[in-house]
Order: sequence, then structure tokens, then C-alpha cells
Amino acid sequence: MIVSALLTSVGINFGLCVLYFTLYSILRKQPGNIHVYAPRLVAEGKSQKKTHFNIDRLLPSTGWVKRAWTLTEDEIMSVSGLDGVVFLRIITFSLKIFAFAGVVGTFILLPINYFGDQLSISDFSDLTKKSLDSFSISNVNNGSKRLWVHFCAVYALTGYVCFLLYHEYKYISSKRIASFCASELRPDQFTILVRGRSSSMESPFSDGVESFFTEYYASSYLSHFVVHRTSKLQGHISDAKKLYKKLTQLRSSNEGRHKFQRDGFLGLFGRKVDLVDNCEKKLEHLEENVRMGQSDSSLSGQEVSAAFVSFKSRVAAAIALHFQQSNDPTEWITEQAPEPRDVYWPFFSASFVQRWLWKFVVIVASTLLTLLFLIPVIFVQGLANLNQLETYLPFLKAVLTITIVTDLITGYLPSLILQLFLSFIPPIMKTFSSMQGYISHSEIEKSACSKVLLFTIWNIFFANTLSGSAFSLFNILLEPKNIIYRLAVAVPAQASFFISYVVTSGWTSLSSELFRMKPLVFDYINCSKIADEDFEAPSISYHSKIPKILFFGLLGITYFFLAPLILPFLLAYYCLGYIIYRNQILNVYVPKYETGGKFWPIVHSSTIFSLVLMQALAIGIFGLKKLPLAAGFTVPLLPITLLFNEYCRKRFLPIFKAYSLESLIKKDRDGENDPRMADFLDELVTAYKDPALKPVQYSRNTNEHSAPLLGEA
Repeated sequence: MIVSALLTSVGINFGLCVLYFTLYSILRKQPGNIHVYAPRLVAEGKSQKKTHFNIDRLLPSTGWVKRAWTLTEDEIMSVSGLDGVVFLRIITFSLKIFAFAGVVGTFILLPINYFGDQLSISDFSDLTKKSLDSFSISNVNNGSKRLWVHFCAVYALTGYVCFLLYHEYKYISSKRIASFCASELRPDQFTILVRGRSSSMESPFSDGVESFFTEYYASSYLSHFVVHRTSKLQGHISDAKKLYKKLTQLRSSNEGRHKFQRDGFLGLFGRKVDLVDNCEKKLEHLEENVRMGQSDSSLSGQEVSAAFVSFKSRVAAAIALHFQQSNDPTEWITEQAPEPRDVYWPFFSASFVQRWLWKFVVIVASTLLTLLFLIPVIFVQGLANLNQLETYLPFLKAVLTITIVTDLITGYLPSLILQLFLSFIPPIMKTFSSMQGYISHSEIEKSACSKVLLFTIWNIFFANTLSGSAFSLFNILLEPKNIIYRLAVAVPAQASFFISYVVTSGWTSLSSELFRMKPLVFDYINCSKIADEDFEAPSISYHSKIPKILFFGLLGITYFFLAPLILPFLLAYYCLGYIIYRNQILNVYVPKYETGGKFWPIVHSSTIFSLVLMQALAIGIFGLKKLPLAAGFTVPLLPITLLFNEYCRKRFLPIFKAYSLESLIKKDRDGENDPRMADFLDELVTAYKDPALKPVQYSRNTNEHSAPLLGEA
């Protein structure tokens, strides 16, 4: 790729960013868009709709930037919990890295690379037609003493990143402990999930649970709630919610009572009916089905071999969690219960064998998806490589002679196409994770986050890099002993593509996150607004946003000394992310669960991998550049980095797996004098009741025949 192609991509994406920012600053002030740009405030009842006209509404402004900039960590904690704090600290952590890397790379390494003359003569004449390789380490002469500057830069960045990693891990660990000590009474702190009945148990599972825990935890056992098979009920309740929303929209319409439609196929056949009355009758029928289903589920004993068991203290729950309950390790299997709002109910009915089979299915499906994704990767690399494009599509030669077309195809189009294909991956990986038997939404998102990150690193970095080089991906796998040297050749060659990718996938996607085009379009199409009391604000999708931030971090660390031209673009991305995500957390997203910062170990592992990859590439590059002494002196960085990682795992990771006995006892002692404890323990009995078994009442018919069969108790 030449400089003009990169400038074309930067110009297009910069223009889109300016457009999105301008439109956002205007549209956010329109009263009708409050459900789009301030849904968190609407859901919390804090929104203030202005009705009087003001000319300021039609003018772009930057007041929201100042508000986002001045947002304190305590405010973030209050609105988004520790997970929100950790998410924003990932961005500030990356900013610290690339502020340092940007200065070293831009003002020291970049001039050294450009003024090398291995690829071209270093002058500024006709700069726009120069290849971006002129700004990479490939342009430095073999054996040049200037390469020792790159060697020192690798050591400096490794030391600086490890220093930041240690202090961030330490800080977030302390925040996790402090957050637990300051937390309110939470059901998940007193509850565990128990699976697997005893083979000798003939009585119902509920009776077996009560008998076992009453006998062995007589002084601390409080209650239990057995999980039921409610997938059919959940379907009926979902249909009832949809029908209720439709009915609400019809009632809010001025002509709702006068709308008629045929009740046959697609409203084209059958007799004419009043839409409102018809929907009300369907809703009452659905509610009756739910009531009867709840009755059948409770009376016929459709129990799953899983129960939420609650204790009178946190310590008792922790002891039950970490001890093997039976001589047979497949009986009375325990795991930490999530928050009631975090429970993922659909997969409880699956047996141990079914969960194992689903895990195997997910592995096979993920492998097939990875192989299929190589098709768009190879196609994109064909677009990025002009020579390959002319070879495979000779009829385009005449078109490719036009400079602007060439710049557009090689500079902007490949990144855009790859980004479109990649946008389907996070929801697919979340579906895969939900099939693996996790019992909480947070665990599903954590698993999906790791899957998306691994998929992105393999398919966007390695597969993209190797498919775009002269070396075949499969030859690399067949000859792993040469992989470092082959990557050392292939990775610098793809620097131009990844610079364009950062601009297209980074800048523009962040701006579109702010603009919220899909919710805006949906809000305008949905003419009947949802009542504020029925409105649900979205939650931040950590499984899609964290992998992208970490992948850009990998690109920045890897290309730090290879092609430092990427660093200013990455720094701009993280600056945008710092403002935009703070604004979104303040106004848009509502947390649906709280993990206590458990996403940070993923960040730490990803950063360590990025450092190791950079060091391995440095060894290969210095070897290829005829500087074996520098390659040899770089080798010790690998074991040092891995030892540092192991130290952090031993020092901090246990804090993210379980709370210490010291913290639990202190928290229990503080709760002994809490006047709310008695009421909390009473409510804990029904805290983990399946929502599908709770009373449902949407229709207006509230007589004794339609009252819920099941009470809250």
C-alpha cells in the first residue's frame, strides 16, 4: 500500500467520525431521541424531557465531552459497578502504554526507519506515492548499528508494560476486595448451586437436598430452591411480553379502537376483528396457559437435579462450596451461585452427558467457523495486494489505472469488508458459549470474550498476515521450527493493512457507537413509543468490545518497533474510546450483572501474549537483519516475561477466583449487628425462584379466574 491509499482511508474515516460526532451533538438534544441517547436515565426515571423550543437544539455542542471527561471513578462505580471501572481502566491502561510507545516510536524509531535506504532512497519528493514499507524496519539496512535502537526500544517497552501490568493488577485486586467489603447484602454471597443427585436417593431431589444439608450443615443451612423444567413456560411468557408490547402500542394509537384486520393468514383471510380486542383475548389465553403450566410444573414434580442452596452466613456458603460433599465426586457437585438477575435459566435442564456433548459440538462448530472465515480473509488480502488483484481479475486493469480507485480499493475497502464479516462473530460466539452449560450471563460473556479474542487474533492477525505473504499458512503449520523467521518476514509486510484496519474498524466503529444508528432507526420506525416504566436500557456487551480493545493493543505492541507509523492512529483510537465509552456508561448502559472485575485476568493474559509475540518477532527480525548479537540478547526477555506472568498469577489471580476467609469472616461479623439481616434471610428463601414460576399479569382481566396460581412465597 502506498501513502496516498492510506491517506484516502484516513480521510474517509475521519470525515465519517466528524459527521457522526456532529449529528450526535445535535440529535442527543432532541426530546424525541431520549430513549436512544439517554436510555439509562429513562430506565432510572431521571430523564427530563424539554418541550419548549430552543435554537441551541439545532447547533452542535461539546458540553457532553466535558461531562464525560470530568466523570470520576466513584461516579463510574455508582452507575456501572466495578466491571464498568475495569472496562474504562482497560482503555486508560492502553492509553498509558501507547503514550509512551507513541513518543518513542514516532520521534525515534520512525525517522530511523525512514532514513534507511534498503528499500528506497530517503527523500520527501513525491511522498504520497511511496510505499508504507519505507516507514518500517524493513527499510533499515542489514547489519546496521541503528538496529540497536530498536533492540533498546523492545527492552524499554517490555519493562514499562510489565510495570503497568503489575500496578493495574494490584490496584484492581484491591478494588475488588474493597468493593466486596462495602457491598450490600447480596443473595449470591450466601448461596451455592448444587448439581447431581446421589445414585441411592429414591425420594424427590428437593427432599434429598433438604435431608443432606440439614444433616451435615445443621447449624448453618437456611433453605433451598430446586430448579424446574420451564422452557415451555419461558416461551409462553416471552410470547405474552411481545403481545403486551403490541397491545400497548395499539392502545397508544389514537385510532387503536378503530383498527380492524382479518384474523386469517397474514391478515388477508378470515373474518374481520378489532385488533385491540383480539390481542387482549390472545393475551388472556396466553396467561391462562402460563398459569396452568406453573401449576403442572409445581404439582407434577418436574424437577431438575440442580438446586440453589442458601446458608445463614457467607463463611458457611464458602465452606460448602470448596469442600467435596460426597465420597463420589460426581454427586452433590457445588459451584458459586450468580446473582439472581445474572442466572441463565434455559440450560439447567440439560444433563451432564448433554452438557459434555454440547461442549464437543461447540468445539467442532468453532473450528468450522474459523476455517470458513479464511475465505473473506483471503479475498480481502487479494484486494489489498494490487498485483494479485490484476493477476486474478485482468479485466480490472483499466480501472485500476485510476489513482483514486486504486487508493479506495487497496486502502479502504479491504478493512471495511473484513469489519463487516467480523461483526457477526461476537453474537455467534455468545451463542456458542450459552450452549456450553454456563449458569450465568456473566460466565457466558466471559467465555464469549475469550473466544472472540482468540478468533480475532488467529483470523485477523495470523491468518491475515500469512495469507498475505509469499508463505502458505499450511506450510507454516507443517514446519513450526521456522515459524519465527517466517513471521518476521510476513508481519512487517502487512503493516499497511493493519494501519488501515485500525482507522476503519477503530475510529469509525467508535463513532458509530456514539451515534447509535441502529437504535435511532428502530426508534423512528417504531412510531408508538414504549412507556418509561416498561422501557429496558441496554447493557454493555463486554464480549464484543473488550476483544477489540485488546486486539488493537496487540497490534500496537507487535508493530511498535516494526512499523511505528501505526502508533499515532492507535493513540487517537484510545483517546476517542476514553471519551465515548465514559459518555455511554454515564447515559446509555445499565449493568445487568456484577462480576467484581473478573474480566481483568483476560486483559493481563492478552497483554503478556502480545509482549511475548513482540519479543519472538524481534528475535526473528534481528536474525534476518544480520544482527545475531541483538537476537541473542533478546532471548532472555521471553523467560523473564513468562516468569513475571507466573508471579502475577500466583499473587493476584486467586483474588479473582474466590474471596478470602478473612474477608468473609469480617463481612459476617459486620452483618451480625445489621438490623436488615433478618428480613434479608427471609427474602433469601425465594431469591432464586425461577422467573417463569412467578405470577404473570399483563391483561386487564384481574378477576379470580385469571389471578396467578402461584404466590410469591
